[in-house]
Amino acid sequence: MGPPLTPLLAADIVIELVDREARPVVLIERKNPPYGWALPGGFVDRGESVEAAAVREALEETGLEVQLRQLLGCYSDPGRDPRGHTASIVYVGEARGEPVAQDDAAAVRLFVPPDFPQVLAFDHAKILSDYVAYRLRGEIPAPRS
Repeated sequence: MGPPLTPLLAADIVIELVDREARPVVLIERKNPPYGWALPGGFVDRGESVEAAAVREALEETGLEVQLRQLLGCYSDPGRDPRGHTASIVYVGEARGEPVAQDDAAAVRLFVPPDFPQVLAFDHAKILSDYVAYRLRGEIPAPRS
């Protein structure tokens, strides 16, 4: 019997730019399918911690060095990624500076919550809704299935 077949593991990050008024959030426009605006993030490499993957992906896609501040949650709905079952660990982090679209990002923009784009990839509308609730109340949303 071989190893179990499990979902892929990803790390995503809500990046707040703390050197700007209103602490806008950095989103990327995806260069590859599924298209749309998304949180910076990506797959965890073998031998890499989820935390390190979140920081690495943020740097690769936005050029920002991010400090992780809070675990927002684990998002694992089997239908969240049209490419296949992927679970994502999502962090809130902070950075300073000017983001630049790199790697898998076709563009990068700043958004002041709760004014996010209508077309978001994956389940990032749900994640950003949870983030807005966290930002307003300082409480991590309860897990939902």
